[in-house]
Amino acid sequence: MSGSSGRRKRKIRWSKLYSYGCFRPPHTLDSDPGQQLLGQPGFSRVVFCNEPQLHKAKPYKYPKNYVSTTKYNIVTFLPKALFEQFRRVANLYFLLAAVLSLNSFAPFNPISLIAPLVFVVGVSMIKEAVEDWHRFLQDLNVNSRTVRAHVGGGLFVEKTWQGLCVGDVVKVNKNEYFPSDLLLLSSSFEDGICYVETMNLDGETNLKVKRSSEATLDLANDQAFSDFKATIRCEDPNPHLYTFVGNLELNSVTHPLCPATLLLRDSKLRNTDYIYGVVVFSGPDTKAVRNSTRSPSKRSRIERKMDLVIYLLFSMLLLISLITSTGFAVLLKSQMVKWWYLSLQDDDPLFKPDPLFKPSAPEVSGFLQFVRALILYGYLIPISLYVSIEVVKVLQAMLINKDIELYDEVTCKSVQTRTSNLNEELGQVEMILTDKTGTLTCNQMEFRKCSIAGASYGGNINKIDCAASKRMNVEVESYRFSMDEFETQSQSFEMFDFSVADVSTEKAALAGQKHMQNSSADCSRISSAEGEPAIKGFNFRDDRLMNRKWVYRSNLFDVTMFFRVMALCHTGIPVDGDQAHKLKYEAESPEEVSFLIAAQEFGFQFFQRSQSVMYLKEFDPSSGKVVERKYKLLNLLEFCSARKRMSVIVSNEDGEIFLLCKGADNIIFDRLADNGRSYQQATTLHLSDYAEDGFRTLAFAYRKLDAVEYEKWNSIFTEAKTTIGPEREEVLIEASEMIEKDLILLGVAAVEDKLQKGVPECIDKLAQAGMKIWLLTGDKKETAINIGFSCSLLRQDMKQFHLILGKESAASNRLKEMKKDILNQLEGFQKVKSEERNKDAPLALIVDGKVLEIALRSDVKDQFLPLAVDCASVICCRVSPKQKALITRLVKEHTGKTTLAIGDGANDVGMIQEADIGVGISGMEGMQAVMASDISLPQFRFLGRLLIVHGHWCYKRISKMILYFVYKNIAFGLTLFYYEVYTSFSGEVLYDDWYMALFNVILTSLPVISLGVLEQDVSSEVCLKFPALYQQGQKNIYFTWSRIIGWILNGIVASLVIFLANICTLSTFNKDGSFAEKAFAKDGNVADITHLGAMTYTCIIWTVNCQISLIITHFTWIQHLFIWGSIIIWYIFLFIYGALPPDISKRGFRVLAEALGPAPIYWLVTLLVVVVALLPYFIHIAIQRSFYPLDDHVIQEMKYWRKDIGNNNLIWEREQNNSVMMTQIGFSARVDARIRIMKENLNQKGQLIYRSVTSSPIFRSLTSSPI
Repeated sequence: MSGSSGRRKRKIRWSKLYSYGCFRPPHTLDSDPGQQLLGQPGFSRVVFCNEPQLHKAKPYKYPKNYVSTTKYNIVTFLPKALFEQFRRVANLYFLLAAVLSLNSFAPFNPISLIAPLVFVVGVSMIKEAVEDWHRFLQDLNVNSRTVRAHVGGGLFVEKTWQGLCVGDVVKVNKNEYFPSDLLLLSSSFEDGICYVETMNLDGETNLKVKRSSEATLDLANDQAFSDFKATIRCEDPNPHLYTFVGNLELNSVTHPLCPATLLLRDSKLRNTDYIYGVVVFSGPDTKAVRNSTRSPSKRSRIERKMDLVIYLLFSMLLLISLITSTGFAVLLKSQMVKWWYLSLQDDDPLFKPDPLFKPSAPEVSGFLQFVRALILYGYLIPISLYVSIEVVKVLQAMLINKDIELYDEVTCKSVQTRTSNLNEELGQVEMILTDKTGTLTCNQMEFRKCSIAGASYGGNINKIDCAASKRMNVEVESYRFSMDEFETQSQSFEMFDFSVADVSTEKAALAGQKHMQNSSADCSRISSAEGEPAIKGFNFRDDRLMNRKWVYRSNLFDVTMFFRVMALCHTGIPVDGDQAHKLKYEAESPEEVSFLIAAQEFGFQFFQRSQSVMYLKEFDPSSGKVVERKYKLLNLLEFCSARKRMSVIVSNEDGEIFLLCKGADNIIFDRLADNGRSYQQATTLHLSDYAEDGFRTLAFAYRKLDAVEYEKWNSIFTEAKTTIGPEREEVLIEASEMIEKDLILLGVAAVEDKLQKGVPECIDKLAQAGMKIWLLTGDKKETAINIGFSCSLLRQDMKQFHLILGKESAASNRLKEMKKDILNQLEGFQKVKSEERNKDAPLALIVDGKVLEIALRSDVKDQFLPLAVDCASVICCRVSPKQKALITRLVKEHTGKTTLAIGDGANDVGMIQEADIGVGISGMEGMQAVMASDISLPQFRFLGRLLIVHGHWCYKRISKMILYFVYKNIAFGLTLFYYEVYTSFSGEVLYDDWYMALFNVILTSLPVISLGVLEQDVSSEVCLKFPALYQQGQKNIYFTWSRIIGWILNGIVASLVIFLANICTLSTFNKDGSFAEKAFAKDGNVADITHLGAMTYTCIIWTVNCQISLIITHFTWIQHLFIWGSIIIWYIFLFIYGALPPDISKRGFRVLAEALGPAPIYWLVTLLVVVVALLPYFIHIAIQRSFYPLDDHVIQEMKYWRKDIGNNNLIWEREQNNSVMMTQIGFSARVDARIRIMKENLNQKGQLIYRSVTSSPIFRSLTSSPI
């Protein structure tokens, strides 16, 4: 069967059947105006076919086929990476400090400043290099794909994509991607056509038909290329996907080329065994790559705001440095010159004067002191913050990558954070721009429902109805039955028959799912049953049609004709299936495949076709047997976007001629005969239900033709097909209109563009989290709207604004008129919006790609964008890759909100790179979107957990981490300033150099890293139960200026408490107001700078580590180890350092063992200082949690204090309901809207019953008669 099927397929000459598309008579060179441009600027490319060696030297040297998505290369890494690092203001400051430290008056050893800077910058550059290396490896994976290329003598060998050159002839097999932009030479079909899937480029699921030039049809096998030589002259590389101008010079004859002959990189060969093509554009010259942009350098909002915080801290640094230098200059001029001990060394000839001490030039000394202070107080600027954040973000990324809940068992892939710079940005997303095909949908069509002869089949209750009925405590079956006032008596009987007969079927289908048992008992006819269907492409359950039971239906002829239209009106090809007597099909569109599978299941199997005959195996109701019937295919009027319908004209074995038509319902309804509208009213009702479920629908109709009428029409149509010139298409459409009329409606079929698992639930969570979702797709408007309903971006009660060009402005094709039309529509939409009584009523905007091109212009976008941003849902259809990127940029700039773009194809690359966060779906298609993304996901449903859980956590972790870093560095750095003031700006450093070096590197680094990696305000389960918690990141509650200033003040208070407590403990006031040292130990010894420095440093270590323990809300053994371990390490270091010889330990010699340890005051001061320094923060959080609690505080109270226990979880439910209250899109919002509608309908029904009862004669007689 396989071989014969393949041979039959290759012998079919589709060009003899098709009437539209690219199958027009070959145009001449003179008739194509584009040919006149060849050789001029922009049209100068010359390709020597099968002679790639000629393209290795100028002037015909073109790029190789290597494609790169990396940010750096060997040459640019160092300058670019250094530029990225020194964009950070703190790094610039420390570079300046490192340079200044080379002077003799610097307070520290130069190494102590240069080494940290080199370490911080080096770690960050290594991280950048590693992340870019991963991009390089993914590029290598794509560039290392192989394709069969001609090497001479008719021999084709495997060659890597990156090894291809312009002029190479390649052979691409079925289901393979095209390695570059190819000119189609021939295919496995005799007439040189092939089917191409461009979903990865433009998002469209329908296959495109391409056709080679007639001149190259003889190149049908490998040997035919042994002597093949030709020259192509065509346009230069450009990003336009749908244009191509060129000609082919073969055997001294010139043949014109058109876009139908060009196969684009990243598109896939489908339904065709193989093709031969020649490389025209390679690597960076290909149209797909031209539509992408270089990987941008992205920084999170928190990181950009952190630069402002650093500016603030730098201002503080300048202020205290200025105070120090001014104070020093004043004291030098007024008092220091009188201090006798400072002039003792003037008479010593060996004494080298101190540059800072120049009584004769106090201004110079003051300036030098200012420079010295800039270096000394540098601890106010946390250089280690950047490297700590880099480390934390890498660890966060590793935890995200290892999250088992983000692993897809089907594809065996998990989330991959390709760049960790944007972790906290995941917690602040407000706008999501998503692709449709391959992102929300899984590129599969399923036959779900149908309406035949006015009766609906396949279940008419969806999940929305079921959820609404359960909350209302209403039986949906009885509700639907009682509310239906439009059915005829017989149709109502069939619905009742369904409710009785089919409930058991649906219950059986759902019984195997434990988590759905209750709902299946209540809602046995849910149309969107969970789980994979037994037959791929067919997810239909209805006992009235299945198992040949359709033979018992009324209107049997109409049912039979419906299935016959489904089995004959298509361009599909049968191939072998996995099961006996079951076939698989290949067709231009996935809808056709699902129709053919459905027809096969209903007993109408299409099993063979030749050039002019189609063969069916039909179940004959009269005999009860399967019979083979053949239908002669007389004409095929294929589907196109302008016609929105497809027809075939066939004759059966009895010689009867039928026109079978399927198409958009409004198109078919307009062409119905007066006697063909019997089922139109009921069918329209069903169409509304199917549309609400998000199904694509096609109406089926037929017409029986008289032989004489057909012959007359066929002669007109044949003449139209042979017309040459631009009017040919118009003549063909007019001829088609002549026959496609007076149709008889049979019904409609509903197919589902199957969503990926968990998409509606994910969108519901994202909506509750306060995110707006825009759908950007290259598909047509009707399809986009269907998906909008399917994934709950649209709902029944939502007012929809359709922004489309009017017929007059579209026909004029003049920019001024089109712009005026759009502005008038936008003004009308704004007026409707302002007149809406309910200001919270949800609005949806649906925009066409052509309109979008004008709406995004500078003079229109100011009216368009405010309206779009105010809408609850925006759907943009027929959008090009460039438009996707432009929309993303404008939304980002206009709203100022964090935007996330998610897609799976090459057409989404620009959008992904323009967004603040780009997410690529690593699905079944190419890896272009993944390679351009910041994060890759296996499926869309994982986006909910990524943002609501990990994004929320990362935002709070990084925010807390930065604020804590500011706090601890201020608490530490200001003590140096206080000591300077205390010692009359002597320039003496309070702490030992080792203390200074260890503070950020060892003693406070690990606790802050544990805070940044492991902190959780609530668990992941609670995050998903209360998505509204995510809005804390959107409002930036934890990194506001008030919090930043609050933590700076907290650090100032802590530093004052620490320093003054230690000074007051070790000193006393004389009567003249001066300080005097007090006895420190029992023997009466007083403390010196060593004791004061060690005591103050101990208090700082205890205070900042205890402070972080108050910040952390989720403790693990790691946090305890790091916090208390850091304190213990300080004592261990102090003991070991003091035990070293004096020439190493210097003034720290035995300071703990002999001086501090035995002194009780040392331990008492430490305890007292920690309590007093932390008291302001403790009071603050006590007041806030008691009187002004945040959402996470409330939930923590509920969880840890078990406040929900004993109240039947009422508090939890209340908080969850509050979380959904303001949501306008998503499953929950649709259920709420459905409940409102059901209540209104039930209320109207009750009022109707009441009026009918009270107005009845019996009621009046009972009420009027005396008792």
